[in-house]
Amino acid sequence: MSLSSVQSTLSTLKSCQDDIGACMDMVSDVALGIVEAQGMDNSPALKKLEEMILECSRLDREISCFVESVDEKTAQVRREPPDAMFHLRNAVKERFTELTAGVTDADLQRHSKVVAFRDSVRKYAMQAGQTAAENEEEEFDEDIAVTQSQTNFTCPLTQVEMVNPVKNKKCGHHYDQEAVLEMIKAKHKNKKKFRCPKVGCGNTDVQQSDLKLDLLMKRMIQNHKRQSGKT
Repeated sequence: MSLSSVQSTLSTLKSCQDDIGACMDMVSDVALGIVEAQGMDNSPALKKLEEMILECSRLDREISCFVESVDEKTAQVRREPPDAMFHLRNAVKERFTELTAGVTDADLQRHSKVVAFRDSVRKYAMQAGQTAAENEEEEFDEDIAVTQSQTNFTCPLTQVEMVNPVKNKKCGHHYDQEAVLEMIKAKHKNKKKFRCPKVGCGNTDVQQSDLKLDLLMKRMIQNHKRQSGKT
């Protein structure tokens, strides 16, 4: 075994971690679809998805432990006589066992994508519930509702469909997250206030703390893209 082949193996493993991350994102997206269709009360499907994302968390953590073991032991081997390479495999195995033994369920629960999964499902369920309650209070004409929803998909700053819509808690208007944060930063850099770009809005001082990611709107945009055949 050569150190170059070891590094090649590590590169492959790190690529696998990227695939695991993408899989976890897909699980989260499916979960939001289930919440949208069925709600989240005692949902066996959501429970199964949570088990899946925790298993992905475990795989990701094990790969990280293995990579750490290899990096640590190969660095050590480079400082020792050439025959130390013969013991590299066992040394890595022992260190990997030590590291994985220290991984707890709490560590898996703290994985950033597991936390994001639960947070997104909870927030999306709350937003979906609020929207349903609002719809029960007031009925809108179908054509007007469609027109409004299409208009709301367009960022007033970029004039294109939003990717990550954020809602201004003060005036209720939506903007694309990246565009509005850049604008706020640019205005503050010049010691100026950023006014809400929505025509007729009286909000003259939009702050980053006023903005909240609107998961329900994001889901609506994704559904609109799928229905219209956009990628």
